[in-house]
Amino acid sequence: MKLTKIFAVVAAAVMCLSSFTACTKAEAYGGTMRDITTMELVNEMGVGINLGNTFESAGSWISPTGVTSYEQAWGSPIITREMITGYAECGFGVLRIPVAWSNMMGEDYTIDATYLARVKQVVGWALEEDMYVILNIHWDGGWWTDFANDDKKAECMYKYERIWTQLTEAFNNEYGDKLMFESLNEEGGWESIWNRYSNQGDKEKSFNLLNEINQKFVDIVRASGGNNAERHLLIAGYNTDFDLTCDPLYKMPNDPKNRCAVSVHYYTPSTFAILEADADWGKARTEWGSEADFAELNKYMTMMKETYIDKGIPVIVGEFGCSTSNKTPEMIRLYLTSVCEAAYDNGLCPVLWDITDVFYNREEAKFIDPELLEGLMAVKE
Repeated sequence: MKLTKIFAVVAAAVMCLSSFTACTKAEAYGGTMRDITTMELVNEMGVGINLGNTFESAGSWISPTGVTSYEQAWGSPIITREMITGYAECGFGVLRIPVAWSNMMGEDYTIDATYLARVKQVVGWALEEDMYVILNIHWDGGWWTDFANDDKKAECMYKYERIWTQLTEAFNNEYGDKLMFESLNEEGGWESIWNRYSNQGDKEKSFNLLNEINQKFVDIVRASGGNNAERHLLIAGYNTDFDLTCDPLYKMPNDPKNRCAVSVHYYTPSTFAILEADADWGKARTEWGSEADFAELNKYMTMMKETYIDKGIPVIVGEFGCSTSNKTPEMIRLYLTSVCEAAYDNGLCPVLWDITDVFYNREEAKFIDPELLEGLMAVKE
């Protein structure tokens, strides 16, 4: 680490109050909103990575003894400043931080102050490293399914509003435009209302429900004022699926500031990217890279470019990745670098999905496969 960076890290650390208290100096977090478009902002991000299976861990089996019981529940070590510095030194320009806010929540959906402070601390570390941060509500125990129940929808919307009201208050004027809020994760689509595979149910109702939630998100953030009145926002696509997010029924919310990007995820083909063993819905693939594979990849990236980017709406691939246990390092590199390059070349910001010790060694604060890292960073050249 360069001497100047050491001084910067020390100076930032001095401004922090305690191990679970975030630094709140506007200078450290770049607390200004520049006069740039969301397209320009997304283009600055480069290539990103997820802090996966950490703050979004959830489950009734987790013993709720404090913040760290959730942070470590899905295998992550306690996140340190050195780990975050390591991401920046690898060349990643944006850190996506998924969070399950319901983990420590009191009456009236009040987020526990220590839980919020811990997330703020990690957000602050990334911002102090001059990274962008994407902060969301993730799966969060699955309460999203109740939106499909007409008797429970109003309560779900109230919980959603309570969460974002607290987050917009907590992350406002001290946090500049390198902090982006994301409306939700992949949960915006309800098979109990409409099943895409059988095409049974009320498709329009399911799309309209997501559109309503995304509009509520924008309204809450803008109404909170301060920097949030200008903050750049990430809007979840329908199940963050490429095809469905390009469906005419999906609508971007009305934003008076016109500062919204759309979020999609890429795990295609799922038999390669997701399956590690054969399942009843598909046979696990260990190889990728045929002419047909590249044609499929380019089709989807071109689809997003033509549907959104060419019309002035930026796109972030909030997750892309693949399972690794049943593949050679060469296949993993080929797939991930190809997806990253195709996204970047079409103007989409690619954000690698990563969990503890799959691509990045958190204990050693370094990328595990230097050749893969080199390939990912090469797309920016």
